[in-house]
This record gives sequence, structure tokens and C-alpha cells, in this order.
Amino acid sequence: MGEHVFTEWVLLVALAAAGAALFERLRLPSIVGFLFTGAAVGPGGAGLIADPEAVQRIAELGVVFLLFEIGLELPMERLHRLLRRGFAIGALQVGGTLCAVAACGMALGLSAREAWVAGALVAMSSTALCIRLLGDRGELDAPHGQIALGVLLFQDLCIVPFLLAVPLLAAGGPLQPLQLALQLARAIGAVVLFFVVARFAVPRLLSLAARARSREVFSLAAVLVVMGGALAVEPLGLSLAVGAFLAGLAASATPWGPQLFAEVQPLRGVLLGVFFTAVGMLLDVGAAVEQAAGIALFLLAAVVLKALLAALSVRAVVRDSASQAARAGLVLAQTGEFSFVLAAAAFEAEILSDGLRQIFIAGSVLSLLLTPLLLRAAPVLLRLFEGRDLQRAAAPRAEESAAQISLVGFGLASRNMARVLDAIGVPWAAVDANPKTVAQARERGRPVWYGDATRPGLLQRIGATQARLVVVALSDPVATRQAVTLLRRIAPRAQILARARYVRDVDALQEAGALYVVAEEFEGAIALLAPVLRELNIAEGAIARFAEALRGEGYALLQAPPALALDPWLAEVLSDDAP
Repeated sequence: MGEHVFTEWVLLVALAAAGAALFERLRLPSIVGFLFTGAAVGPGGAGLIADPEAVQRIAELGVVFLLFEIGLELPMERLHRLLRRGFAIGALQVGGTLCAVAACGMALGLSAREAWVAGALVAMSSTALCIRLLGDRGELDAPHGQIALGVLLFQDLCIVPFLLAVPLLAAGGPLQPLQLALQLARAIGAVVLFFVVARFAVPRLLSLAARARSREVFSLAAVLVVMGGALAVEPLGLSLAVGAFLAGLAASATPWGPQLFAEVQPLRGVLLGVFFTAVGMLLDVGAAVEQAAGIALFLLAAVVLKALLAALSVRAVVRDSASQAARAGLVLAQTGEFSFVLAAAAFEAEILSDGLRQIFIAGSVLSLLLTPLLLRAAPVLLRLFEGRDLQRAAAPRAEESAAQISLVGFGLASRNMARVLDAIGVPWAAVDANPKTVAQARERGRPVWYGDATRPGLLQRIGATQARLVVVALSDPVATRQAVTLLRRIAPRAQILARARYVRDVDALQEAGALYVVAEEFEGAIALLAPVLRELNIAEGAIARFAEALRGEGYALLQAPPALALDPWLAEVLSDDAP
């Protein structure tokens, strides 16, 4: 039996790798590839693996390592940074989704226990998928990307109380609020007790391992912390995943946290891939076809309802433009890896029936597959939100907005530019989507207006269509491209200058209509290169001419293949000692 399970596990790893490679070539998320591969080879498909439950018990180690890694990445200072915005939005989104789905579930005939579990399943999104998609699109640092990351972090933390609530919901008899509160308080006490012990024991164990000055010893200690933390909480009535999370949280404050992360991350990636493939094997295609109506309802809740509630939560807390809120909602419109963990726990506790589990698995696979398609279609979908933003400052009068230069975005770079323009007597006007920035500028009498710079009416009212120059300096790369495209259409005679964070965005902005694009990544490389050349006794004049030559190349150097040597004439510029 052991040899049989081992053979199936090796086969599962091979199939997971093949599925991930295929979906990567199709530019689709590897998580979906794992799920589809599992469905194809499981009992409901080709039947290559007869007992997916046995393999899944081993594959669940991937979730244990994932929760440990999340705890490890949550030092208190990061929690404090995200608490003000992401946690508030996350609380509204998770709480709203949980209640809305539970209410709909009970209206459709589910029991209270099933309905609340369904709400929790829908409330969580896929951290792995969202980070991958935002990174590929260059939107991790965009406002909606930062908001989504904060909400995802809050959702990841919610798995701990959700898992604690499963055994409470599984208890027989009607739900008694007082009894549930007492049992939850007992569970929270167990969590606090274990965390206090872990904060004392884990640093000392890692210190002993580090003193051995052996990579093998430290690697074994890392696995011991993960697995030991997971097993230690079982006598307290907590799950393995909760124990791993608390152990990671305890280790995050130690000096050995980064090395610990490096040790467990590769193993976590392998086990998590196998976990999703094993989950996919639980999908019964025949049963899913019979449950098509239920799957459609689940998909409607996980994508449409959840995206709407997430967007409304962003608007309630941040008061950003409707398009920013909608983008964040579309990013979060799917179920996540922890939804599968919670579904497995609820199924084992006999809260979810096999039919409901099939609805969840099939609906989740479809929601994960739809997410990249929704983000690609976002520009079209977001047109529905145009015109819904309320202008918090009075609209500028035509005589007020007459300016030679329009600044789109009033961050640090634009503020310094405005100071220079004031000093030389050049009139300007600016627009920014941050109401605090606008209010502070207006108090000092600055011609700054609140609004979404991707709306043509606003740009016309601030005089961008008559301006000699328009400088686009937004932190959101998507909004930057939209603003440049719009300006080229409504102000064909204006010279458009744009700022980009990465060199890869330069060509797209130039194609959109920007006359000149400043890439922060490139300028940072020049700023770093200058002191290096200075230390090598290269003349100041040669360094200045070399920098101008690089800029004159239109960033071609940084966009060239790494193996391509430096153009000989650029090297000659550096060898020229003439002042």
C-alpha cells in the first residue's frame, strides 16, 4: 500500500509539472493548470490515480507550508502599514460577502451551517493568482494593486478564525450564540498560549541551529519549526494549518526569518502544486454537469457579487475614483487557495455534502480561469464606471484654468516642478485624485483640482486642451497610459511628457502619444552608474555626455538583450577626457 501511494505521488508530481508548463505557455495561471490536470487524471477523468484522498492527505502539507510562509511574512511593522487601509476594506469586503452569500444560501434552502461556510468560501480570494497577474501586468505598485494586496492579506488572516469556527459549526444541535462564543474564546486562548510559547521556543531553536554553521542543520530546523508548530497545536484542538501560521508569526521577528523563508519556499511551491492537482482530482465532471445550476449560482456569487462588494468597500474607505475601485474588485473576483483548505475541513466535519463540494470545486476552477480574462477586458468594463465620480472641489472656471502647462498628478515630482514654474512666472494648473493632496494645495492657493485624469471633461476644464505642455506624472501605470491616449485625442497640438516607473512601459506610452517619456528605472540606473564612473576617475564632462547619449538612445540600451555588448561609440564617449 505504501509503495502504491508513493508511485501515485510521483506520478502526481510529474502531471502537476506538465499541467503548469502547458498553462504557462497558454499565458494562463499555473493554479488553474494544476486543477485541470487533476480533474483530467482523477477518478472523474482518465482514472490514472484511483485514490485521490490518500494522496491529498500528503499534499495538504503544501497548505501547512503556505500558512507558515504567510505568518513569516507578517512582521508587525508591515501589519501596521496595511492596517489603516487594506484591513478596513478587507473587513468590509469579507464581512459583506460572508453575510450576503449566507443570506442567499439560506434563501435557496441551505442550512445555516452550510450557508455560513459557503459565505466564507466565497469571501476569500487567491493571493498566489492575484500577485502573479498584477506582477505580469506591472500593476503591483498601482493604487488598485496596493489596495488589493492589503485586502488579500486580510483575507489570508481570516482563514485562522474560519478554521477555528469549523468544529464549532459541526457540533450537533441548534446554534447557540453563547456556547459558540465560549468555545471561540477557548480556541483564542489556546492560540494565545501557543503563540507565547512559540515566541520563546522558536528563536532559541533557530539560534542553536545557526550556531552549528551548517546549512543542512538549519534546513532541518526550518522543517522542524513548520511541522513541529503544526503538530503542537493538535492537543489544543487547533488545526495543523493554524499551528504552522502561528509558528511562522513567531519566527518573523527573529534575525533568522529571511533565511528561514529561503529554506521553506521551494518546498512549499512543490507541495502546493501537488495540493491543487490533488484537489482537481476530486472534481467529478459528471456530477458537475448535473449541478450546472448550482455552479452557475456559485460563480455568480464568487465573481459578480464579490467584485461589486469589493468595489463598494474600496469606495467606502478610500473614496478613490470608481474606476480604481472597480479594478480592485475585478482583481479579487475569484475564490482562493484557502477556500479549498476550508472546504476540505468543512467536508471532513460533515458540514458540506459531496454535492456542495462538487459545486464549490467546479465553480472555483471557473472563477480562477475567468480572472485573467476579466483583467484583460477591464478597459472595456470600466467604461461603465466613467462619469460616476463626484468632484469634491468646485469645477475650475475657464479663466482660472488658462495655463501654459498642465500637470496630471500632483505628487512630489509635480510639486517641485510647480515651484520652479512659479519662480520663473509660468502659469500652470494641476489635477490629482487624492483629496487630501488637493485640499492642502488649495489651502495655499495653488491651482490644483480634484478628479480622475482619465475623464475628458475634467482635462478640458483645467485647460489641458489649450496647454502648451502636459506633464503626466501618475503612480498608476494603467491610468498613465489612459491619460496619455486621451490627451493625444483631445489635445492634438499639446506636447505630452510622461513619467513611467519601468523601461518596459516606455514604448507603450510613446505609441499612445507621449513626446518624451522619463523612466524612473533608467534614471535610477544612470544615477547609480555616475558615482561608479567617478570613482574610476572618469572625467565629469565625459560622464555627463555619456548620460545624455544614453538618454538620446531612447532607453534602447536597457531594452537590449543582456548578452549584447555596449555600443563602441558609447565607450568612446567615456574615454574622451575633454571638458
